[in-house]
Amino acid sequence: MKHSPRFELFLGLAALSPFAATRRIGHPYQNRTPPKRKKPRTSFSRVQICELEKRFHRQKYLASAERATLAKALKMTDAQVKTWFQNRRTKWRRQTAEEREAERQQANRLMLHLQQEAFQKSLSQPLPQDPLCMHNSSLYALQNLQPWAEDNKVTSVSGVASVV
Repeated sequence: MKHSPRFELFLGLAALSPFAATRRIGHPYQNRTPPKRKKPRTSFSRVQICELEKRFHRQKYLASAERATLAKALKMTDAQVKTWFQNRRTKWRRQTAEEREAERQQANRLMLHLQQEAFQKSLSQPLPQDPLCMHNSSLYALQNLQPWAEDNKVTSVSGVASVV
């Protein structure tokens, strides 16, 4: 049986030592290329930031020609303007999401307050008498049943309901 040259090399290494094919010499990270240094954070002038913010307020996305023109006017690279706009859009999305959530919570608080107000009003106002309920003792009792008011107990004597 004939084997491929790679397999024969493997068999030759395996014959030398049972660990030779898998063993590394030195530390596993020793033979790696050194990591690239991180580029320092770019600082923009106040004028540059002000112009970028003004433009962003008017226009969230720039075409490549617009970006190149703005970069030239602000003495920045095209890549710097592109990255600044990407980062600014991310910040904008996060802010608008937070604002929407704050508005939703405020609306919920308002609705809860209005519901409580309406409930309090309903307790203080007597229920209008429904003509149908006046002639039916069961319906009359149901209409006047207020589970939140413990002192109102509905009783029925000989088909005529009365509130005690």
